[in-house]
Amino acid sequence: MLKTDALYSLLRVTLVAATVALSSSAGLFAQQAGANPQAQAKDAIDSKTSRVYVFVGKTGFGHEHAVSGFVKSGDIHLGNAQQAGSIVFDMTAFTADSAEARRAIGLGGTTDASTAREVTQNMLGGYVLNVRKYPTSTFTIDSALPTGKQSQAGNPLYELKGTWELHGTKRPLAIPVEVVDQQGSYLVRGRFAMLQSQFGITPFTKALGAVGVTDRLIVTGYIVVAK
Repeated sequence: MLKTDALYSLLRVTLVAATVALSSSAGLFAQQAGANPQAQAKDAIDSKTSRVYVFVGKTGFGHEHAVSGFVKSGDIHLGNAQQAGSIVFDMTAFTADSAEARRAIGLGGTTDASTAREVTQNMLGGYVLNVRKYPTSTFTIDSALPTGKQSQAGNPLYELKGTWELHGTKRPLAIPVEVVDQQGSYLVRGRFAMLQSQFGITPFTKALGAVGVTDRLIVTGYIVVAK
C-alpha cells in the first residue's frame, strides 16, 4: 500500500515542516492566483497558476533533479465527504531542472539547457513515464475534509483522500494539505512521498547502474482553486 502508518506520520510531519520552507515559492503563486479569479468556476483548479514539483534523488554518480509539472484540468470541493473532485496532470508537459523548479524545492546551482533537455527526454520516454501511452495522470479525490488542525502559519489543514492513477496503475493516496485563503481563490499546498516502482515505473539508470535516480520521490503541489 502506498499509505502506511509510518509514511502517513511522515507526511504530516513534512507538511508542517515544509510550510515555512516553501513560503517564498507559495508567494509567487499567491500573486499569480489573483489574476482574474472570476473567470474560474467555483472550486475549479486554475491550470495556468497551479504547479507540482518533484524532487528526484540520486544513486551512484547521478545527480539530484527538480521536475516541474502542470495541471491540465480539475476541481477540488473542500469540505466534501464524497465526490470531492479530481486533478488531471498533463504528463507530456513535465520538464526537468528548470531554474524555477530547482528554486522551488531548494536545490542549489543550475543545469545547462542541453542536460535539462536530455533528462526531460529520458523522463518522458518509454522506459520511464512513457507519456505517449500515458499522457495524463489523475488523482480522483473521494473526500477533502478538514483535520481540525492548523499549520504553523495558522492556516487550516485538510486531508485529500482518493485514488491516484499514474502510468496505467491505480493506488490509494491520502495527502495532508494546507489551505491558504487568498483573494478570489484558495491555495492548496501539500507534500507526499511516493515510490516509482509501485506504479510500474523503473527508476532511470545508465552506465550499468553507476548513474541513476532513486525509487523514492518527493512530490510538492501548489494547486490554486477558485472560490
